[in-house]
Amino acid sequence: MFLIRRIPDDALEVNRSAIDQAIAILNAQFPDAPAGEFADLAVKLRDPLSRRLRSILLVAEDRDGRVQGCAIVLHEPNLQLVFLDFLAAQVRLTSRGIGGALYTAVRETAVALGAPAVLCECDPDSQQPGQPAEVLAINRARMRFYENFGARPVVGTDFERPLGPDSGPMPVLVCDPLDHPAPPRRRYMRAAVQAVLERRYARVCSPEYVREVVASFRDDPVRLREPRYVRKAPPPIAVNPAPGERIAMVVNDRHDIHHVSDRGYVEAPVRVNRILAELANTSLCERLPVRSHSLDAVRDVHDPAFVSYLRRVCLALPPNQSVYPYVFPLRNTARPPQDLALRAGYFCMDTFTPLSRNAFLAARRAVDCVLTASEAIRRGRRLAYALVRPPGHHAERRVFGGFCYFNNAAIGANDLLRLGRVAMLDLDYHHGNGQQNIFYARDDVLTVSIHGHPRFAYPYFTGFSDEQGEGAGRGYNVNVPLPEQLDGTGYREALDQALRRVQTFKPTVLVVCLGLDTGKGDPTGTWSLGAADFTENGRRVGALGLPTLVVQEGGYRTANLGRNARCFLEGLALGAFQS
Repeated sequence: MFLIRRIPDDALEVNRSAIDQAIAILNAQFPDAPAGEFADLAVKLRDPLSRRLRSILLVAEDRDGRVQGCAIVLHEPNLQLVFLDFLAAQVRLTSRGIGGALYTAVRETAVALGAPAVLCECDPDSQQPGQPAEVLAINRARMRFYENFGARPVVGTDFERPLGPDSGPMPVLVCDPLDHPAPPRRRYMRAAVQAVLERRYARVCSPEYVREVVASFRDDPVRLREPRYVRKAPPPIAVNPAPGERIAMVVNDRHDIHHVSDRGYVEAPVRVNRILAELANTSLCERLPVRSHSLDAVRDVHDPAFVSYLRRVCLALPPNQSVYPYVFPLRNTARPPQDLALRAGYFCMDTFTPLSRNAFLAARRAVDCVLTASEAIRRGRRLAYALVRPPGHHAERRVFGGFCYFNNAAIGANDLLRLGRVAMLDLDYHHGNGQQNIFYARDDVLTVSIHGHPRFAYPYFTGFSDEQGEGAGRGYNVNVPLPEQLDGTGYREALDQALRRVQTFKPTVLVVCLGLDTGKGDPTGTWSLGAADFTENGRRVGALGLPTLVVQEGGYRTANLGRNARCFLEGLALGAFQS
């Protein structure tokens, strides 16, 4: 788990340290950069218009403040130009999803600044004379990375024109239209390219060279190269359930009011949008309207004092203000501070889950969605899917954290106890500490969690295999911690173990906490599950033959998030209705 933070300047020691660490990463990843290219980074941040382009530094830090990667963005406010100058992760961490999380933050920054696109340069991914094979492979991997986000090279221009007869191949201009239906218009691109060449490369680009390159942008809007690398999602499986067998889907229609952009949250509104877009291509789901519910169902699961605190502090905050916990009761837990802002740490488990007015409103609506979906199960639907954010499985009885405020799945499970015993199966990369805490001393709810071992995975202090419940709940909490590197085959072995335990419990209904952060390339995970793995995992869960409520939890790599969700639900329906 890491946080993405913008470093405004070097006034504070913590920021000076982050800048120094970022420079070290950049020097290691770009050894061919001109001497001293990064040495004056702090000066550029202090004097943003030193070269008539404002420098923005984003860093990805672990929980100890160590910088794992960074991105330098150049911004020209009058043109609304956002140019990604450098993006790098530590050499030993390049496969951990840090680059993807940073680039997502760059895209969010560009949207906030009103830019129509993110521009950047990449070395050409076509074979060049005398080019080593390993260099070509690196260039293609980098282009594939950007293409995953919808960014592709601009074609039909002279941007790659050599500077002179002895210059090597020039970089390719890559444009990310930020999910807009069309690339930027010619007028914007000409002004943007002129600014980059005149200001970023003032020492090497002559005025005549700049004029000719800018004039070569003739298409309006500009044209982007056809995709080369991004594989098409596998076609939908031929699952054609009868009308009454379609998955009852309830979507948090107010999730997007909760958008934390000031610290580079990966838990962003685009997650729900990507899943919805993918499911729109299928006939799997029947969308149900959200029904409002009182907070009584929340108080049945969470400490009423905790619920009251969240409600009071959040609704009292101005619309654009957030409170971040930063002081925690390690010693005297019996006397919470009177000041509501200071008391945030009394009810929170980390420093990166903020309280805000919209956080509470979105979390409460997520609960409404889950209760609407659980009602559908109680009325006879076989499968229901609550597509919600914020997620919930890290929220304990009296503690919020890990992007979670209320434990949506636990609230749904508690409601479904009206039908009989409930099994909860948490398939998120991170431990389901919330439902473990809530049901730890009960024998009417079995809690099973498959997750990364707490020695390396959030929340770090829970999720060990010897945590098995207490009192009446002894033996009814099952943790399956797994190694840092894991493929689909290894995961299915653990899933089969978990499903056997569910079967021996003989529940009436199943609640699945669906985390898609087990997928390959997720910025918060280290596993490599692909689309076919999610389909098979869903099929095995569906084959249990239980009424099943699926509640959306994590999953932050937007490039494959929708596909993986769709594949899991297809497999679930296949197992439930056609096994």
